[in-house]
Amino acid sequence: MMLLEMFSWPFMQRALTAGVLVSLCAALLGVPLVLKRYSMIGDGLSHVSFGALAVAAALGLTPLYFSIPVVILAAFFLLRLAGSGSRMGSDAAIAVVSASALSVGVLVISLTTGMTTDVDNYMFGSVLAMTRADVILSAAVCTAVLALYLLFYHKLFAVTFDESFARATGVRVELYNTLLSVLTALTIVLGMRMMGAMLISSLIIFPALTAMRLFRSFRGVVLCAAATAVVCFCAGLTVSFLYSTPVGATVVAADLLVFLTACGLRRLRRGA
Repeated sequence: MMLLEMFSWPFMQRALTAGVLVSLCAALLGVPLVLKRYSMIGDGLSHVSFGALAVAAALGLTPLYFSIPVVILAAFFLLRLAGSGSRMGSDAAIAVVSASALSVGVLVISLTTGMTTDVDNYMFGSVLAMTRADVILSAAVCTAVLALYLLFYHKLFAVTFDESFARATGVRVELYNTLLSVLTALTIVLGMRMMGAMLISSLIIFPALTAMRLFRSFRGVVLCAAATAVVCFCAGLTVSFLYSTPVGATVVAADLLVFLTACGLRRLRRGA
């Protein structure tokens, strides 16, 4: 009865739909990002998104539509820097961009509208933040991510594991890296409204790491990561509603619990 009551509320229906779609996108995109050692790009982009949202709020612009192009440009910059062998290093570049964007966002908000509850929602997420437009955009992004895997699975596989070989066989590596960056940026912007800037990167990292503890094939990791992300989000959202805990933190706790369980199963399998 409690669960039926939970999903009778329109805001919970929007949260469940958008959250499942965003979690699925983050997990599917997270597998190639983690395997290419670009996993912390998600953390950097979430902070860029917060800075863009803060600037949009200060200027009176629509936050979502202002932040999307800004985060996409940041994704291009970080992925290009990560693959260019820069002397700074991709991890240092992500740290610089992340800290700078976060500080700009906090300064702009504090000097204009003040540190209000809306800022807390962007930092840590809120179920109430999800709108009908978010659900529609989440469905569009999820459709694009699924199409990427269904239509270009083998090319994505080649780009993930060996860009040089993929380029030599005629695969347009830059195009697929661009698609990954754009879709990741959109997923970060959408998911940040529910998970918050501090926690959204966990949706990209945890499901992929969990799946890699249980499966060795790329296909197995992708399918397991997708299932893990959806199950953990649904479990986290349910627990959050029942015990009045923050959604983002509860979902991350569910991801962490599943990850630790997968690590334990891997050790048992090796010891057997």
